[in-house]
Amino acid sequence: MLEALWQRESAASVRDLQPGFPEIAYTTLMTTLDRLHRKGVLAREKHGRAFLYRPELTRPQFESARAADAFRVAFEGGGSLAVSYFIQAVGDHDRDLLDELETLVKAHRAEVRSKRG
Repeated sequence: MLEALWQRESAASVRDLQPGFPEIAYTTLMTTLDRLHRKGVLAREKHGRAFLYRPELTRPQFESARAADAFRVAFEGGGSLAVSYFIQAVGDHDRDLLDELETLVKAHRAEVRSKRG
């Protein structure tokens, strides 16, 4: 549903979105959009008797927030193991990105040291 809203240039009602989801009942679509609104994922405004929905975040902002949440959860359960897996995955996929991460870690350490002393 988010994908359908991101592809539109303006806010959409349940009725506007329904043709793109023929396998989903109208009321199910309406309930899902309402839940996404209550979770802060969608904004909505009253337009006549219907609500118009639009994403609160762009796709890149949403994906970034999801990644940040995933990291937060991973670090709560044992950060060093999560970091180890992350570094392994990055190294297997993109050596240049691994070098960039190393540079970022060094810069962050230097910044932390300068704030302490």
